[in-house]
Amino acid sequence: MERLDREHKTFYTLRAQARDRHTDRLLEPESEFIIKVQDINDSEPRFLQVPYIGSVPELSPVGTSVMVVSAWDADDPAYGSSARVVYSVLDGEKHFTVDSKTGVIRTAVSDLDRESQDRYDLVIQATDMAGQLGGLSGSTTVTIVITDVNDNPPRFPQSKILLVAEIASLGMKLYQFSVAESSPPGSVIGRVKAEDADVGENTDMFYQIQQQEMGAMFKVSTDSITQEAVLSIIKSLDFETQKEHSLVLEAQNRFVDPRFADLGTFRDQAIIKVTVLDVDEPPKFHPLDGIIEVQEDAHIGSVIGAITAIDPDKANNPISYTLDRNSDDGIFEIDVESGEIRITKPLDRETSGWHNLTVQAHETGDPLKVSFLSLRIRILDVNDNPPELATPHESSVCEDALPGQLIQTISVVDRDEPMGGHRFYFRLAPESTAEHHFTLLNVKDNTASVHTHRMPFDRREQDMFILPILVVDSGTPALSSTGTLTIRVCGCDSSGTVQSCNTTAYVMAGSLSPGALIALLVCVLILVVLILLILALKRHHQGHLTSEEDEDMRDNVIKYNDEGGGEQDTEAYDMSALRSLYNFSDGSEAGGDSSLASQRHPLPQWFPGAELDFSLFRDYISRKVRLADQDSTVPPYDSFQTYAFEGSGSSAASLSSISSWSTGSQQDLSQLGSWGPRFRQLAALYAGHRGQEESPGS
Repeated sequence: MERLDREHKTFYTLRAQARDRHTDRLLEPESEFIIKVQDINDSEPRFLQVPYIGSVPELSPVGTSVMVVSAWDADDPAYGSSARVVYSVLDGEKHFTVDSKTGVIRTAVSDLDRESQDRYDLVIQATDMAGQLGGLSGSTTVTIVITDVNDNPPRFPQSKILLVAEIASLGMKLYQFSVAESSPPGSVIGRVKAEDADVGENTDMFYQIQQQEMGAMFKVSTDSITQEAVLSIIKSLDFETQKEHSLVLEAQNRFVDPRFADLGTFRDQAIIKVTVLDVDEPPKFHPLDGIIEVQEDAHIGSVIGAITAIDPDKANNPISYTLDRNSDDGIFEIDVESGEIRITKPLDRETSGWHNLTVQAHETGDPLKVSFLSLRIRILDVNDNPPELATPHESSVCEDALPGQLIQTISVVDRDEPMGGHRFYFRLAPESTAEHHFTLLNVKDNTASVHTHRMPFDRREQDMFILPILVVDSGTPALSSTGTLTIRVCGCDSSGTVQSCNTTAYVMAGSLSPGALIALLVCVLILVVLILLILALKRHHQGHLTSEEDEDMRDNVIKYNDEGGGEQDTEAYDMSALRSLYNFSDGSEAGGDSSLASQRHPLPQWFPGAELDFSLFRDYISRKVRLADQDSTVPPYDSFQTYAFEGSGSSAASLSSISSWSTGSQQDLSQLGSWGPRFRQLAALYAGHRGQEESPGS
């Protein structure tokens, strides 16, 4: 019913039944039929893993495997030769071959050169029917990359300058550079690069100078990025000494493949000529630095040495010399023409053992051409300082000291420094009068010890001895000095500790005892405590006075021992005290000095109404009376206290707020609490009455 394709479906399964045409009755069981599709060669081979890219090193031997290609045929491999595929090279067979059965591609020649051609494109064909006539075929392109090997040595390129015959005959390239003779060491002269046809690490190379003697003047290094030879100088060049230098520079590969050793040496050489350019140079010293030694007793005007400098140029100008005065204190001078250094001041090694001078050399024709030389002058020691006794020069001896007892060890100082070291000798001076009492013994460590010679001592007869000691050094010539040791006779305890001497300097020869120190500290501590206590009491007293001064004068209570006739009795009391206290004006309640009024606290004004109840005040006064009657500590006289009303005839007018009147809403009674402890009870009373007024309204 339609075209069959074995590659799409290889067989079909059919089921069939036989039925009566008229009755449609099943005549026999159902049967199954399998129809297999027979293959014919209708599918060509196909390469599935496209694109194919392979690589092979250059100069590989014939038959070197490169890669494998594979094609697939959809036809039935079990029927005939429809699926049997063979391979062949359609394009590129001169350089590569392919195995007809396996598809392995191999090199056909051994001279593949990456530098000539680094890539090949092959066309591979796959044919079914085992390659017989009538078979179908398919093809693909295979790219083969030729990888690099180190088969090319480095080569210096041809220089742009003309080569002389000798150099050309040796096959070496010539490069020329120039450098000024004033260039400092480390200056780069130029760069040279050898070319290598290889790529990657096969082009890595290094350079070296062949002549050993040139290696002391020039240095070559390799730039790791550009692979260039960097040529520099190690030390300064001199045009007058040598105007031109020739050196052989060799370039060599770092990584050499031994398989290609027969191709030749993987190195190349070139001639480098360095021309030194003449420069007008400053003078040069000979030698470049040095040390001059001179004895410290050298006479003024003596020549201690000479400095020499020359003009290195062809002109050979004369040289003049000067000293940099900032480098020394005018102790030396230099001759302008000869360079001789002379002494102008006395030398003293003990003051300054070294002197640093800076010598300047100028060209007479060109003062700007100047050179500097650092010169060190060492002052050699001579024995010009006598030895002296080191401190202290005083000592003491107990009255009961035994013979041979050590009193003092004497040391010596000498400012000289002889080459063989110090050696001192001690003895008592001939004029000594105490040699019968003391002896002097030399010790090997350049010290001497003073010992008692006989006993006893009596400080009542003689409390002090003067012992002259002569000290001699071992220098040439030997110098000596006489020092005096003062020995005082003192009283000592049983342990030998000095207790007292007749001289004021030795009254407290020993240190204070621990008990005395403790007593002294206790006294000082008591004195400090007393001072602190006085300060505390004084501060407390000042605080009490301040609190009394700050107290409102209206809180004072004035007590009298007798009972008067009431406030209308103005003759029994001196009312001027009250008037001066509050400064009331006659017949005025609000008058008075404005400055004093500003210092007084305002009294709250309250005028009683007809409906007010004074039972609260009555209860309060009665309670205070009962308390006063029951208190046994009250004084034996009447206490006059005024509550509520003060009366109607007081010339000082009313000071109470009870006679004032205002509505409850206009009163601000909160100030009563800030007037002090004497008004707190009154503030509580007003606060209670205020609460009674507000409660009915609420």
